[in-house]
Amino acid sequence: MSDAEHVRTGSALERYLALLEVSEAIAAHRELPALFHELAERLPGIVRFDFLSLVLHEPARNTMRLHILESREPSPTTPGSELPVNQSPGGRVWETQEPLVISNVDEEARFPQAVQLMRRHSIRSVCMLPLTTAMRRLGAMGVGSTQLGAYGESDVEFLLLVVRQVAVAVDNALNYQDARSYQQQLGRERDRLRLLLEINNTLVANLDLRGLFAATSSSLRRVIHHDYTSLALIDAETNQLRLHALDFPQGKGLVQEEMVGPLEGSPPAKAVASRQPVVLKSADCEQARQSEMARRHLAEGLKSACFIPLINRDRVLGTLNVGSLREDAFTEDDVDLLAQVANQIAIAVGNALAFGQIAALKAKLAEEKLYLEDEIRTEHNFEEMVGESEALKRVLKKAETVAATDSTVLVQGETGTGKEMIARAIHNLSRRRDATFVKVNCAAIPSGLLESELFGHEKGAFTGAIAQKLGRFELAHRGTLFLDEIGDIPLELQPKLLRVLQEQAFERLGGTRTIRVDVRLVAATNQDLAQMVAEREFRSDLYYRVNVFPIVVPPLSERTEDIPLLVRYFAQKYARRMNKNIETIPAETMEALERWRWPGNVRELENLIERAVILSQGPVLRVPLTELKPVGESASVSVDTIATLEAAEREHILRALRETHGVVGGPRGAAILLGMKRTTLQSRMRKLGISNWQMVGSARTE
Repeated sequence: MSDAEHVRTGSALERYLALLEVSEAIAAHRELPALFHELAERLPGIVRFDFLSLVLHEPARNTMRLHILESREPSPTTPGSELPVNQSPGGRVWETQEPLVISNVDEEARFPQAVQLMRRHSIRSVCMLPLTTAMRRLGAMGVGSTQLGAYGESDVEFLLLVVRQVAVAVDNALNYQDARSYQQQLGRERDRLRLLLEINNTLVANLDLRGLFAATSSSLRRVIHHDYTSLALIDAETNQLRLHALDFPQGKGLVQEEMVGPLEGSPPAKAVASRQPVVLKSADCEQARQSEMARRHLAEGLKSACFIPLINRDRVLGTLNVGSLREDAFTEDDVDLLAQVANQIAIAVGNALAFGQIAALKAKLAEEKLYLEDEIRTEHNFEEMVGESEALKRVLKKAETVAATDSTVLVQGETGTGKEMIARAIHNLSRRRDATFVKVNCAAIPSGLLESELFGHEKGAFTGAIAQKLGRFELAHRGTLFLDEIGDIPLELQPKLLRVLQEQAFERLGGTRTIRVDVRLVAATNQDLAQMVAEREFRSDLYYRVNVFPIVVPPLSERTEDIPLLVRYFAQKYARRMNKNIETIPAETMEALERWRWPGNVRELENLIERAVILSQGPVLRVPLTELKPVGESASVSVDTIATLEAAEREHILRALRETHGVVGGPRGAAILLGMKRTTLQSRMRKLGISNWQMVGSARTE
């Protein structure tokens, strides 16, 4: 192709169409690289060039900086190079605001460095034009050609039209970049303020150091890029730094929590001593190898780190340590933010340490309280087991001995002797006392439902099983299961119970999944299980499995010396419940109670004292001793006695109502006279069939 064919100035119409295309390109592009790439595609048809450049003035350094270079051939020069204003063609144009045309680069001596750069691109001629808007001077746009004298007067005139539009586009783009930069800066500031707020909220809601550290590390990772975070606190006893918390997902395991390091020589120690942040770059990290902990961190691949002292109330508690696998990862802004975070963490660490000391003292007081309660219970009141007889003390000693183990216990004794209290005492003295004590009365549950009650069932296991149900063994997991009246368990259910005791595993009724539990069994019965085994009413293997540690609770007839204590205990118990004041128990009454054989044991005595408190209207306990008759006597005598008791109570209430002229409540009512609550008296009146007309009628007849 000849030079004449290359030198195309184009018609005025073509140039104005090209100018219109430039305007369209400016409207379509907001980014400078995309705009200049578009210009490089559109202008060659009108103005010949082999490279297109944008040179902008840098006010801070008073230099001309090459921002964009579009070249048809691969360019050996990358944007970013700078030249002083007086040594750059673009600088001359920026200063004079006049176009500059260099027809032969080899003859140009004013700009040696720029000429050298042009020769790298084989540029023979150049045209530089000022980029200026109504608001400011921006720099220059240049076109270059490998041909000599490529740019004439018409080319310059046309390029000036192009440059005026490009200047507006460049100014807009620079303003857009500044706006984005400010927006990003505001976004970073917002993120940092949000981080401080999140950490502050975490401090308010968390006194646990590990929970606090985890929340802080998670929030910090969103704002500052890092790979490693740890919290090192000063151990006052050993005068060392101990790694209390660590967050290092990419770690190899060389650095672990609870590692200790000296308070001298290491970077965290320097931060503690100087009370100032210590920032380590790659070269500094290599110099810190004298510390064992530092060597481990370097072996993990950390190349930069920042150590911030935690200062609370003028006391250094430790350091917040942040590291990165990249070199020089932390800027001054990052260090300032970390210092603010460390100030908040220091407050939380101080509070957490104080809380830990308080919790330790509280736990110590709780242990002492339990010890003292244990002493009191062992000497006077063993889990509400009232008595000081030798027979009872032997039982309590056995219960205390076996409680420390997980062995199965079989509590035997007559009905009403307090077997359940012994079982509860064993549980409360065991290591399982913080778990559940689950009670099952095997005699009170129908045999067809007992299996479901003990082991649970799946939905649809039988008619009426509309949902899954957990059994008592599952509820007692890690606790104690008390099987009362174990002798009443059906024979067909005993093998499954034996398997649970041996393997600690079972399946729900209607289920196939094996469920494993950790349950301690305490069983009770008033029957002779050995005799039941002999009569084939109880499996021998289950009997031997249950009868690991037998405890026989003595009947009340063998604890005669405990009867006075029990009488006083029950009298005060029910007097408080009924809002009465019982001060005296007649000596003849106590002698009669001690002489009685008590076939119903403690339960019979408790029920009798409750009735006595109900009947007692003054400070003296009035016990209906006429009720102390063997159960085997004729039913008529028993019925007459009960009828006489009810009649006596009814007559007593009627007498009080007559004296108050039928008034029940109020300061002069019958309830005050009888030492009862108004609601309690009304309830007794309804039960005894006393109505208002009877009260008034009785008062009138007298």
